Amino acid sequence: MIKFKSWLKKYLLTGLVVVVPITITIYIIQALIGVMDEFLSVLPKSLHPDIILGLHIPGLGLVLVTILVFLIGLLTRNYFGKKVVRLWDLMIGRIPIIRNIYLSIKQLTEAIFNDGGRHFKQVVMLEFPRPGLYSLGFVAGPAKGELEARAGEKILSIFIPCTPNPTTGYYVLVPEKDVMILEMSVEEGFKMVVSSGLVSPFNGQPG
Repeated sequence: MIKFKSWLKKYLLTGLVVVVPITITIYIIQALIGVMDEFLSVLPKSLHPDIILGLHIPGLGLVLVTILVFLIGLLTRNYFGKKVVRLWDLMIGRIPIIRNIYLSIKQLTEAIFNDGGRHFKQVVMLEFPRPGLYSLGFVAGPAKGELEARAGEKILSIFIPCTPNPTTGYYVLVPEKDVMILEMSVEEGFKMVVSSGLVSPFNGQPG
């Protein structure tokens, strides 16, 4: 009886290891497709793909949004597109409060995606949000001037991104002695953050 329970438990757990990731992946994809399909609701009924094609195609919203983002990226790479983006930024820059939010997010997004995170110097591990818990952070550089003078020691400007969206997070000032410098690259660090730790590209050991 004990052997049977052990046998049953062994193969049940093996099955769960296979089924759970597949189920969660399908659920996330379905949720993502549903969100993207909602973007189609802004179209007039006469132009809605379901009306034109005569049937509902799940995921069509995701395809159209992907194409739209690609076309926007393509257009903004030329002279006219850059002018439009610059004009948009100037317009947003005249709106109090909103300009601060928009421009901050834009600068961070450009730093992460356009440059592969190369604006950041190093990947570090530090105790955050409390002692005993560790977070992955990215060093923007040493904090100088009044910040360093007030601290009375060398401190670092560190960005701690949120998971799975690295364009939001926390900006913290940490004494250099309180951070652990990691050997992984900034790109590898962002992969780890976006995957919620599921992707661990760095397998080395500390020296």
